[in-house]
Amino acid sequence: MSDTIKWIKAGYKLFAENGINGLKVELVAKEVGISKSSFYHHFTDMELFIDRLLEHHINQYKIISKREYECKSLNPDLIKIFIEFKTDLLFNRQLRVNRNDKRFARCLKKTDLIVGPSIMRVLKKELDPDLSQKLFDKLFPLVREAFYLQIDINALNEEWLPAYFSSVKDTVIGLSSVAKSA
Repeated sequence: MSDTIKWIKAGYKLFAENGINGLKVELVAKEVGISKSSFYHHFTDMELFIDRLLEHHINQYKIISKREYECKSLNPDLIKIFIEFKTDLLFNRQLRVNRNDKRFARCLKKTDLIVGPSIMRVLKKELDPDLSQKLFDKLFPLVREAFYLQIDINALNEEWLPAYFSSVKDTVIGLSSVAKSA
């Protein structure tokens, strides 16, 4: 693995776990085990480094989307993907938390467009196939935001994820029945 990739993977992980505070050259250098001067050899400054992290994230979400399209079910298929790509989901969470930065907001919008259709397909089928598409389209952004607000490094596991989606399913079924009776 090249030193450039080592820097990107280390910065990616640190941002995912610690947010913007994880993106200090000293911290990334310590994680990589390479001197700080090497950072400036590969990236002229932190701005370029962040741009490279965002490019890496978009590429990761393209991989995730392809894998999600192959899912036959929420549990275990989609949940296994969420666990496998835990760092990427946490990185995306940090983009949401820090979306006041225009670069993060743009990247977040791109990743939502990349994975939105694939995950919506699986969720709609699993949560309530009879739910109107119009209602589902309105609920999905809320479900997505609630998911990202609740996840952390400990939540993305085989216990928490099914419980979260079970709760979402109960909510969707309840809302669906209210909508049908209205």
